[in-house]
Amino acid sequence: MGEVEAARPLVDAMQIQYPGHQILITTMTPTGSARVLSLYGDAVLHCYLPYDLPFAVKRFLRSARPTIGIIMETELWPNLIHYASQQSVPLVLANARLSARSAAGYQRIAALTQTMLQQLSLIAAQSQDDRKRLIALGADKDSVHAVGNLKFEISLPASLNEEAEALRTLWGNRPVFIAASTHEGEDEIILNASRRIRAEFPDLLLILVPRHPERFDKVAALSQRSGFKILRRSDQGMCTREIQVLVVDTMGELPLFYGTADVAFVGGSLVPRGGHNLLEPAALGRPVITGPHYFNFNEISRQFLSANAAIQIDSSESLADAVIELFRSPQKRADMGQAGQQLIQHSQGASQRLLNLIKRHIDV
Repeated sequence: MGEVEAARPLVDAMQIQYPGHQILITTMTPTGSARVLSLYGDAVLHCYLPYDLPFAVKRFLRSARPTIGIIMETELWPNLIHYASQQSVPLVLANARLSARSAAGYQRIAALTQTMLQQLSLIAAQSQDDRKRLIALGADKDSVHAVGNLKFEISLPASLNEEAEALRTLWGNRPVFIAASTHEGEDEIILNASRRIRAEFPDLLLILVPRHPERFDKVAALSQRSGFKILRRSDQGMCTREIQVLVVDTMGELPLFYGTADVAFVGGSLVPRGGHNLLEPAALGRPVITGPHYFNFNEISRQFLSANAAIQIDSSESLADAVIELFRSPQKRADMGQAGQQLIQHSQGASQRLLNLIKRHIDV
């Protein structure tokens, strides 16, 4: 789903630039598929990408007959790349990111990695560090360009803030802390932190948003066992002042709940999962907190930390301290929110730079 969101500005621009071309978006997961449908309806074609087996890939390419293929981030499938190259279909690796950890993994299959990278017509890397790692793994340096991160091209509905404010009014304008995209092992840490925060702010509402749907029931049960009065979003009940934890067990509503929060923690970062995107809460002007494990979003996270738009913590205690400090200081929350919005604004333009490169490979 994250790649579908990241591709939005590029897809929108290509629909305008090439109205005579049909766009086919492939996904690997049901959540990605559902997001394509909700964003585009029948304005694009969609199917699941077949398993990377020669007979399946060849049949897929014969059926789709693409003019060009655009691969998001680092979904490098050897047979797809090989048979697309064999059929003279130019392939673009867009929004390419490669952490030092991932690069070491690809280095273990160096010959295959080099062959795949050299079969790509164009690689649009997120940063100079990504570009250097890709070249070190064997990509042709003339085909690799650092164009920036498509995820900075974030676009949220104009009505989002109004909807979020309406929800907050229903809740009684309580202090609200959201912990989003949480993984196994993080919810306990966050619930423990919320106890300390609640000691100073008894009216606190904690919004817990597990990353994966299969964890919804487990996180709700954990919150209840921990002694909190909870409400599940799917129950459609009233979030009264007695509710201490709201478990968001629905899909596609995360931006709305970021909009309701005073402070946002982005998960996957207190455990070594690599973190998640800081941009959505930042685009809404929210101060952001991250754990130390943000290697999947290293460049963005470092930029936010350097700009004082994010705070890094490493434990339940430091998380509670950071949230309490931000609740105590509306000015610090505003300053961090403004710094994040300015960073996003100054970092945009990657989709246009990428489209300019792609134009060379599309025969209109």
